[in-house]
Parts: sequence; C-alpha cells; structure tokens
Amino acid sequence: MGKIRLTTAQALVRFLDNQYLSVDGVETKFVKGIFAIFGHGNVLGLGQALEQDSGDLVVHQGRNEQGMAHAAIGYAKQKLRREIIACTSSVGPGAANMITAAGTASANRIPLLLLPGDVFATRQPDPVLQQIEQSHDLSISTNDAFRAVSKYWDRVNRPEQLMTACINAMRVLTDPEETGAVTLSLPQDVQGEAWDYPDYFFQKRVHLLDRRLPTEAQLAAALKLIAGKRKPLIVCGGGVKYSEAGEALRKFAEHHQIPFAETQAGKGTIVSDHPLNVGGVGETGCLAANLLAKEADLVIGVGTRYTDFTTASKWIFHHPDVSYLNINVSNFDAYKLDAVQVVADAREALTALDQRLTEQGFTSGWGEKVSQAQSKLLKETQRVYQAVYSNEGFVPEIDDHLDREAVYAEFNRLTDSFLTQSSVLGTLNEHLPKDSVIVAAAGSLPGDLQRVWRTKDYNSYHVEYGYSCMGYEVGASLGVKLAEPHREVYTLVGDGSFMMLHSELVTSIQEGAKINVVLFDNMTNGCINNLQMEHGMDSFTTEFRFRNAEGGKLNGGLVPVDFAAIAGGYGCKTYRVTTLEQLKHALEDARRQSVSTLIDIKVLPKTMVHKYFSWWRVGGAQVSDSERVDAVARMLNEHIEQARKY
Repeated sequence: MGKIRLTTAQALVRFLDNQYLSVDGVETKFVKGIFAIFGHGNVLGLGQALEQDSGDLVVHQGRNEQGMAHAAIGYAKQKLRREIIACTSSVGPGAANMITAAGTASANRIPLLLLPGDVFATRQPDPVLQQIEQSHDLSISTNDAFRAVSKYWDRVNRPEQLMTACINAMRVLTDPEETGAVTLSLPQDVQGEAWDYPDYFFQKRVHLLDRRLPTEAQLAAALKLIAGKRKPLIVCGGGVKYSEAGEALRKFAEHHQIPFAETQAGKGTIVSDHPLNVGGVGETGCLAANLLAKEADLVIGVGTRYTDFTTASKWIFHHPDVSYLNINVSNFDAYKLDAVQVVADAREALTALDQRLTEQGFTSGWGEKVSQAQSKLLKETQRVYQAVYSNEGFVPEIDDHLDREAVYAEFNRLTDSFLTQSSVLGTLNEHLPKDSVIVAAAGSLPGDLQRVWRTKDYNSYHVEYGYSCMGYEVGASLGVKLAEPHREVYTLVGDGSFMMLHSELVTSIQEGAKINVVLFDNMTNGCINNLQMEHGMDSFTTEFRFRNAEGGKLNGGLVPVDFAAIAGGYGCKTYRVTTLEQLKHALEDARRQSVSTLIDIKVLPKTMVHKYFSWWRVGGAQVSDSERVDAVARMLNEHIEQARKY
C-alpha cells in the first residue's frame, strides 16, 4: 500500500476527480466541476487545492452562493441525476446562503454536493470571524443548520475523517432512492492540514446504478389489483424521467389503453400530443387530467411523491372505490396512500407488468372518454392562448373582487401594455424552437405551464416544483445550459421571483453560456394575490405599491421597474415588450444572439390561467370579521370532509 501526503482539501479534490457512474453499461464522469465563491473560510484550503491541481474538474465562479447552488441543481436535474457540479463557500453567511438550495435539492431528490467552510476544529482562535457562538454547545456552527435539509451531513474534524465522509457522500449522491443534498462541512484549519492518505482512496471508483427488479410477489399483487379495475389512470412522476422509462411507459399505456397524467417533474417525459397524455393533474392540473381523475378507480403512480399539488390535497381522486398502485424505487414513497407497492426501477417494473398484462389481455374501459377529454383540453388551451384584452367587458381568467378597471388603467399608464399572460404563453409555445428547454419554479407560471404548455421534445420542460423556490429560475437556467450547451434555454420568470435572485445571469455572461430570460412583469406577487383574494381577503401587500403617506400602508401607486435596464447593465441583450408583435420580433432576434438575453414583458395582473376542478388545502382563518373569509372557512371544512384523511 502506497501513501500520498496531501492536505485534506487536496485529497478531497483528487477523490472527487475520480468518481464515475455506470448506468446500463454507459460510464460517465460523475463530478464534472465545482462552483466556488471564495472567502477566508475556503480560499486558502480548498481554493489552494483547486489552484494547484483541479484535475479534470472545471471551476466556475459563482456570484451568490444560493444562486450557484441552484445552477448545480439545474445541471444535475437536466442530466437526469447522472452528473453533478459541487459547490464550495466560505464560512458563516456564505455557507448559510446555500441552505435554501440544499432544501431545494432534497425536496426534489436531486444530487447536490455542498462543501461549506466551517469554524476552526481546534477552537484555538475562537470566536473567529463569522462564527456564531452558542453558550450551551460550542460544537454548533452555522453549518449545523444544513442537517435539516441534507440527506447526508458530516463534518470533517480530522484529515483522516475525510475518507469515510467522502465514501458516504457518494453513496447517497448516486442512490436514486436516497439522493438529495449532501453537506460536508470543512473546518478552515482542517482543510489545510496534511495527512498520509492511502493511494487506494484515490483509485477510480465506478458507482453502479443498479436497476432494482420487481419481485414476483409484487407483480402478482399488482396484476390482481389491475385486473379488477376498469378505469386506471397513470400518474407519471419525475422518477419516470430519471429512470429513462418514458418509452416503457408509452408502450404500457398504448398496449392497455391507459391514459397517463403528469406531475411537474414528470412532464416532458413523453410529448404532449401523445393521444393518451392527458396533461398535468391536481391543483395546477389541466382540464383533461382532472376530469379523468374524478372517474379513475385505480391510480398507478410511477415515480411520484404524491405532493398535495398532485393529489389536490388528497381530494382529486373521487371514485368511491379508488385504489392505488405505486411503482417507485423508494420504499417510503411506495407506501403512500395505502397502495399496493412495487418497489423497483420504473422501467423494469413497467416492462414486466406490460408483458404480464398483455398475456392476460387487459384493456382499460375508458373508451372514448380519453379522446373526448383531450379534445376539450386542446379547445380550452387555444381559448386561453387567444385570450386578449378588450376595452369593454373584459373579464380576465382570474375573475375575483380586485378593482381591475382601476388597476388596468394604472398599469397601462405606466407600461403602455394591455398584454395578457396567457396570450404571451401561447406565443412562446408556438415560436420557441422545438428542442429548446424552458425553466420555471415559482409564482403563477408553473401552474400555467402545467395546465396548458404543450411539450414538443424530450426533457424540454424543467420546472422545479418540489420546493417551488423563488429565485431558482435564472441560476438553474445556467445549469441547464452548461448541461446542454447546444439547446436554447428560456427562463420563464415573474418579476417577484426575478427580484428575489438573479445573480447568476452575470455568471452566464462570464461563461459564455447564453440563456434567455423571459420576464413576466405584472407588478405583483400574482399567484399569492390570487390566493388571498380567492380566500376572501382583499389585496394586501402582494401588489408592488408605494407606501401611501395618508394612511401609512402599502396601497399607493404601483412601483414600476425597468428590468431591461437592469439586465442591460449586466451586459445582456435586452428587449422591451408591450405587444405580441414585439414579442415575436424579440424572440426571433434573441435566437441570433450569442450573449444572454432578457425580454421584459409587461403583462396585466389576473390574466394567468385559472384552475380546473381542483382544490388546495391551505391554512386559513376560521373566524374573522369578513363574511367572505368565513364563507371560505366553511367551504374548507366541507372539502376536508371529502378528502382522504392520509
């Protein structure tokens, strides 16, 4: 056994550079690079190691720790969890900035390796710069906050601890059942400490992604359940995409004429024009899927976590005898909803079930209802896409008690725009390149996209809705572009989410990784404004308004922002859009650009797409001085009675 004397940080870099993943016989380098923002807590340790010898790891310079970590998530998600980019930050606030991203990764089951600097293991200079002291426990630092949002957490207090920490980090990162954020806290003194590492620690490691096969007992139980049902509905989750099981699901659905609905993570696995694809299901679901969901007597969930938005808070599946069959690599998810469980890889399970159901001659009893629902969906989508403002009698898609005539008049005075959000989406859906990738995460856009966006190419729909993290969009778009440099990437983001975080727009320019930011500005946190008014409240601190000197509240005039000017200052090619013709021109010109672009589109509030036959349980006041709020509380109790209890 040979030994190599290295610092802890140097050993970490060498280890990461030798990690590979093998899927179906195809071997790929697992850790492709590292995003870094250097501070005193990592620059002289991990920074020195990367400067000395980064191997084949590409070092990227982030602008904000959360933003760069979102870029790493976007990269791994677009790569179907087969490749990652690690992230390093300094100690204290720099590390804390990555906690939100860790939650995003873990909620979505996306591998993310975080390497935050930490306080001194020796404690000799305590309290050091950016250290939080807890008098009841001196071992606690900012990085302990990562525990709640990490799937594996470790602190390397001695150089020799690095070996087991790294091996367990890779175990979790490459496990489709357990993957998520992995945090290795690196005390700044330990990063530079030297130790004699065994050479076998640095050998090439190939992590095998083994496709778990379903057992015969599981298949028998599933077949028995399916045989007794007439109207099964498949819910295609993100696990189908990550397993690359789209073709297996398509064949399964076609052979047995079973319609399939999509979650946000599963959308784009199979294109929208497939005759059995009935679109998004649940609270942000579309007309077709939600109509069929109410009649389904069997829900076949494939690779889905069954979030409240998928099940409409366990209310959408109305059939009195509805049962659940869950195909999932995660035992935890498979057990949900008292389902019959097939704990296996999605592709392998669907293939095995397909063969056996074919032998039994099973065909669903949906008949013409699927095509009828599809026809209604297409008609409704075209109606929504063509909904434009008219001076007299205009009723927006979200028809609530906002004084919209006054708001629209003020909005037009400030922007010279009467554009509707849904018509902009229709124009985008028609004119974006077929193989382009759209990225979204928060606000009203994910709901609009799941309801009416028509996917035309594989893995072209990248929406983060497990954590629905505002500010994910721009950073993730950079990650998507790094993952697929030959595809055009479009960031669909609202003004509220853009203002939360867009730091990596500058990084995209630095990297020459062009992204196209399509910014919907309605001067409002629109989806939350809709939510509060739907539940009986008046508009309160969700529109972006100046403070009123008379009453002291935020109910003065709307606050206009020139987002094109902001992006132009960064070096982007920018466009200001107030008509659909201007939008078409901007899209055409943006495709010719080599630098990142931003299209600043002013859209009327309340013109996003409304919901279809769904319900979402949110916390609301049980008593108030408003009859509207009280009425919603009564309705809430009625829906709770109708919903499944767990």
